[in-house]
Amino acid sequence: MKITAVIMAGGRGERFWPKSRNSCPKQFLSLTSDRETMIQKTVKRLRPLVEAEDIYIVTNAAYRSLVKDQLPDVPEENILAEPCARNTAPCIAFAAAVIGRKYDDAVMLVLPSDHLIGYENIYVKTLKKAVSVAEQGKNLVTIGITPTYPETGYGYINFGDEAGDAYKVERFVEKPDLPTAKQYLASGKYLWNSGMFVWKISSVMENLKEFMPDIYEGALRIGESFGTDSFEETLVKEFTAFTSESIDFGIMEKASDIYTIPGSFGWDDVGSWLAVERINETDDDKNYIDGDVITVDSKRTTVCGGKRLIAAIGTRDIVIVDTDDVLLVCSKNSTQDVKKAIAQLKEQGRTELV
Repeated sequence: MKITAVIMAGGRGERFWPKSRNSCPKQFLSLTSDRETMIQKTVKRLRPLVEAEDIYIVTNAAYRSLVKDQLPDVPEENILAEPCARNTAPCIAFAAAVIGRKYDDAVMLVLPSDHLIGYENIYVKTLKKAVSVAEQGKNLVTIGITPTYPETGYGYINFGDEAGDAYKVERFVEKPDLPTAKQYLASGKYLWNSGMFVWKISSVMENLKEFMPDIYEGALRIGESFGTDSFEETLVKEFTAFTSESIDFGIMEKASDIYTIPGSFGWDDVGSWLAVERINETDDDKNYIDGDVITVDSKRTTVCGGKRLIAAIGTRDIVIVDTDDVLLVCSKNSTQDVKKAIAQLKEQGRTELV
């Protein structure tokens, strides 16, 4: 069966402000020493499994030109531009309806655009297993990440009996507190929810029809108009009317035939500036340095420079990010609070800095 891929690339990536902006969010940034952007890496590691002509990028309409520039091998008609943000269920329904116009049925990989994978060969092998499971019946498959510590920032997948290359999903659970996360880790029956899915188009559309009929009907109308003069008008009308809903809540927590495959391929969701030191080499003092930077007696400091020299002296557990118009200085314990600074700027009407 034909294998297609849908890359979800509409997010704002606010926790990587001030590098990530409304005009160029995280997925279009390079955060690694090889200078490839996140979305370029996402597409590149899929190429052993999916042809370029079968890779679809669902993004915000404002980012269409960024996708074209960064992914010249992806056909322009495969850039599906959402007129507004409506979460993952409408995003996936939109893509499934469009791809369904091209193929009677196909396997559909659904992947975030802003994650990193350390062991790409293992990753591809895991996806191949997921494809095999998804081709059977109406199975919906999610890739879970084998946890290595009691993380409280991720949702979890509780799995049950083994079924070939996969495990039956018992339930999805929200982000736990630390004692609960420790219990999950100790049990060996929970995986981190990575937000990666594999299914046939027919399978996900049948579940949309059952659990999210309004989105299903609207997506069909969008798909039917694809490639016609009425497409843009239909897309705006239907998509803006969709309820903002995640695919997890809309389908995965309600459907039957849900399976998970554990993945151990060096996954990192690159969720905040703390990730930079994990995904890049650091010096002997655990500092990550990028740009024109000098350090004196600094330890565990992340510095992402811009056009000017940065001197970090006696710093400990600090993140420094310099851009043309914003300088961020942040304790590593406070990296999740970057969004609060953005909220203040919005309140002050300084949207040009967001």
